[in-house]
Amino acid sequence: MRKSSKISAVPYVIWILIFTIIPFLLVIYYAFTDYNTGAFTLNNIINSSNYLPVLIKSIILAVIATVICLVIAYPLAFIMSRKSEAVQRVFMMTIMLPMWMNFLLRTYAWMTILEDNGIINNILTFFHLPTVQLINTSGAVVLGMVYNYLPFMVLPLFSIMTKIDKSVIEAAQDLGCNQMAVIRKVVFPLSFPGIATGITMTFVPCVSTFIISRLLGGSDCYLIGDLIEEQFKLKGSGFHVGSATSLVLMIVVLISMGILNQFDSDEMEDSIK
Repeated sequence: MRKSSKISAVPYVIWILIFTIIPFLLVIYYAFTDYNTGAFTLNNIINSSNYLPVLIKSIILAVIATVICLVIAYPLAFIMSRKSEAVQRVFMMTIMLPMWMNFLLRTYAWMTILEDNGIINNILTFFHLPTVQLINTSGAVVLGMVYNYLPFMVLPLFSIMTKIDKSVIEAAQDLGCNQMAVIRKVVFPLSFPGIATGITMTFVPCVSTFIISRLLGGSDCYLIGDLIEEQFKLKGSGFHVGSATSLVLMIVVLISMGILNQFDSDEMEDSIK
C-alpha cells in the first residue's frame, strides 16, 4: 500500500516541481543576480523598494475588495447553508455561472457598463441627470475585483458552514441566544477556518491583479501587478528587477497569510475554551 501510494504521488510531485519549485527558484536566482555579471547583488531588491507606494496602493485596494467580498459572502453563505440541497444547488449555479465565462470577457463587460458612454451614464442621460466618472478609477478596480473574486470567498465559507450541525444552533437558541448572538458566539467561531481560507483565496489574486487594473483603472490606477508585467517586458535588467519585485510581493503575501493563520489558531483555541 505504501509503495502504491508513493507511485500515485509521483505525478503531483512532478507537477509541483515543474510549475512551482523550479519557477520559484528562478525568481530567486534572477532577483539576487546582476544582469551584466551574473554575480550576487542586492541592488535589484533595493531598486524594487522605489515602487513601495505602488505596492502600498495595491495592498490597500486588495484589502478593501477582500473586506467587501467577506461582507457580501458571509451572510450569503450562511443563508445557503441553511437551505435545502436543491436550493443550495441553485444558489451555487448562480454564483459559479459567471466563472464559466472568460475572465477578460467579464472585465470587458464591466468596461461597457462603466465607461463614459456606457450603460449607466446612458441611463443617467436619459433621465437628464449628470453623468459620473466611473471608469479609470480606483472604485472601478475594486468593483472588478469584487465581481471576479467573490466566488473565492463564498465557496470556502459555504463549505465550512454546511458542516455546522443545526442542533448546535438550535441548542444556542434554546439557551436564550437571539439570531445575532447565535452568529456571533456559535457560527462565527466555527466558521473562522472558512473565513481565513476565503480571505487568502481572495486577497492573493486581488493584490497581484493587473488585467482588472489595466482595463478598469487605466493609467490612474497603476498597481504592483502592472509594474511587474512591464518590468518583465523590458530588455536588460528588467527581468531581474521584475523578479525582485515579485519576490517582495510574495513575501508580503506570505506574511499576511502567517498573520491570518495566527488569528485562526487563536480563534480556534478560544472556541475550544
